[in-house]
Amino acid sequence: MQWETVIGLEIHAQLATQSKIFSGSATTFGAEPNTQASLVDLGMPGTLPVLNAEAVRMACKFGLAIDAEIAPKNVFARKNYFYPDLPKGYQTSQMDHPIVGKGYLDITLEDGSTRRIGITRAHLEEDAGKSLHEDFHGMSGIDLNRAGTPLLEIVSEPDIRSAKEAVAYVKAMHSLVRYLGICDGNMAEGSLRCDCNVSVRPKGQTEFGTRAEIKNVNSFRFIEKAINHEVQRQIELIEDGGKVVQETRLYDPNKDETRSMRSKEEANDYRYFPCPDLLPVVIEQSFLDEVRASLPELPVQKRERFEREFGLSAYDADVLAASRELADYFEQVNATCDDAKLAANWVMGELSSLLNKEALEIEQSPVSAEQLGGMILRIKDDTISGKIAKMVFEAMAAGEGSADEIIEKKGLKQVTDSGAIESMLDEVLAANAEQVEQYRASDEAKRGKMFGFFVGQAMKASKGKANPGQVNQLLKKKLEG
Repeated sequence: MQWETVIGLEIHAQLATQSKIFSGSATTFGAEPNTQASLVDLGMPGTLPVLNAEAVRMACKFGLAIDAEIAPKNVFARKNYFYPDLPKGYQTSQMDHPIVGKGYLDITLEDGSTRRIGITRAHLEEDAGKSLHEDFHGMSGIDLNRAGTPLLEIVSEPDIRSAKEAVAYVKAMHSLVRYLGICDGNMAEGSLRCDCNVSVRPKGQTEFGTRAEIKNVNSFRFIEKAINHEVQRQIELIEDGGKVVQETRLYDPNKDETRSMRSKEEANDYRYFPCPDLLPVVIEQSFLDEVRASLPELPVQKRERFEREFGLSAYDADVLAASRELADYFEQVNATCDDAKLAANWVMGELSSLLNKEALEIEQSPVSAEQLGGMILRIKDDTISGKIAKMVFEAMAAGEGSADEIIEKKGLKQVTDSGAIESMLDEVLAANAEQVEQYRASDEAKRGKMFGFFVGQAMKASKGKANPGQVNQLLKKKLEG
């Protein structure tokens, strides 16, 4: 039987506010346990929550960016359940009246095609604390620093049909929230986490299969692996005569498997009801107009502009626009050297390779955008060749100064004097007289291979400093002569 995968994703984006959603406690990551939890976060009797206006602004910003309906009146609800790291015994969330309604996000797949993924809703809620199981010798520790941190839970429609599509969607969402400045997207620190709802059904069937939810997956690679494993598990289970049960599962990356965590609750199991401590949030049009005016150029718009304005390929534009910081760096390089294609090649090639090797973010690049743009100018005016440029780039990365300083200090200026190149070529040909005779006696196919040998000898003789274009042109004349 042919199977179709159906996936819906719930992404929890931690909003980049300075304080929590209902209290003045800080949200800094990595603080000593329980040093950033106020009486409100601890659920002490008599305390009342006060809504953080910045969290509302960020949610609206997101809603406008995905072309969604923003609810003029949205309501907070209490989601009741007991867990040791939830001191109030309930989580303040939104149920029937979320702040952001239906929207969409367009994703680009590996083959260059695009797909539109529907977004059901996005709602504001507070995060729970954290249970710590290591280092307590059979006991659990509770850290409530995270309790009350503002989250935006973004729920997709079940429009995703493969693990690769799921990764493309999460990457697009990761890029969008970072562009908007509403979430730092640091998955290792839990700033962006993903719950994957996975089911399978026979191809052609319209009715959905029973879904299992894989909870809190925190890397693109693990999202793909977890979904693929779960799809395989469900297919094998059904084909062996079993039934998929609705449940919450965890993905274990060490064993590359999902395992059952608990049966999946329905909404009524949580006894949702409107929070009596918080008034409904009324969003006026003037507030939305103000938020809309603050929206930056979004990834899709930037990608289209890079193609239109700079003549970049769809692939290059997609790579460079994926990160706001990378896009800004590229534009600064281009502003210095005025050659978008060369700038794109160097940013996506040597620079990206260096950052990967050193495990650095673009903001930590040891080569500034102005330095790289200055070096590209020296390639354009024939001061250095592409090969010498790589040596210059390495020296800049090692902190040896600007391209001009390095070229001067190391004597790397390219030789463009035709007379000097000709005399050097005469020496090379004289030293390889036998090969010259063989070249002249050969057919066109063999000549092509042998020509590379002479170019190599010429560049070696000039220590890589001769202009490659001139070497090729003059060498061809001399060999044909």
